[in-house]
Amino acid sequence: MAISGTRLQRPAFIAGRPAPRALANPRNVQIHDSLESARATGFRPCRRCNPGGLSTEAENATLVARACRNIEQSEEEPSLEQLAAAIGRSPSYFHRVFRATTGLTPKEYAAAHRAGKVRQGLASGNSVTEAIYDAGFNSSGRFYEKSTGMLGMTPSHYRAGGTNEEIKFAVGQSSLGAILVASSTKGVAAILLGEDPDELVRNLQDRFPKAHLVGADRDYEALVAGVVGFVEAPGIGLDLPLDVRGTAFQQRVWQALQEIPVGEAVSYAEIAERIGFPKAVRAVAGACAANKLAVAIPCHRIVRKDGALSGYAWGVERKRALLERESSQGA
Repeated sequence: MAISGTRLQRPAFIAGRPAPRALANPRNVQIHDSLESARATGFRPCRRCNPGGLSTEAENATLVARACRNIEQSEEEPSLEQLAAAIGRSPSYFHRVFRATTGLTPKEYAAAHRAGKVRQGLASGNSVTEAIYDAGFNSSGRFYEKSTGMLGMTPSHYRAGGTNEEIKFAVGQSSLGAILVASSTKGVAAILLGEDPDELVRNLQDRFPKAHLVGADRDYEALVAGVVGFVEAPGIGLDLPLDVRGTAFQQRVWQALQEIPVGEAVSYAEIAERIGFPKAVRAVAGACAANKLAVAIPCHRIVRKDGALSGYAWGVERKRALLERESSQGA
């Protein structure tokens, strides 16, 4: 529809000059069924609404895609100002749009891309030094500052596929079934729930196929007992050193989950709002599904917007039981 001389909020076409502030005289208004018929009458498109072009959302997505390619093709991480200038936007506007579109800041996206290049280089047989510089790190010192958090282990271990990484584990029993707890030297790397202890061990082997799994001693079994105790009585709390392995976005979601008080439940949409990405509801659900640390990262405290229980990696009935126990204890 095209309008001449009106004060409507989003006119498609305005003839020759800006729309007046007062309401237009109805005799001066012309209605058109299509952009083509409006153009034929002599109207020009509204430069603000741009009815014949991309929507604001589509335009922003295009700009962000260009910025992503810029990051990926740069030998070194470009600054926020450089990225914004390349697409013709202010740094603050670009940062806001990039974060809303991707769920990450430009810096986090660049870090995730470089981490991917390092992993790819190490997996392809390159030396650690080659992988570091090919990924855009201009010094080995800067890389090693972040390497363990980036790879979940030392670069040499990662290059060997995690070979000989020692993972301690033990299995306990609770009223919700078997509980397997496994730790690296950094902290607890997995908490798995299920009916069959042997199946949980096989699951652990699948997660760490080249690691050296070690049945833990009595001291470690005490840690497992603490996890079992929390499952039975959530009010006692659970404070464990964790070896959290995931993307920047996943880790942000998992951190938000850990901040949900015992006895409360929130929706995926609420978590998306809390981490600053209100449109990333599906991505939040994906991060919850990728969680390997049951109860320590309490993805069981996430429900649908209407309060109904959604899926849970270790079974909806276990999720229901955990929520009921936490709620009944008023913890």
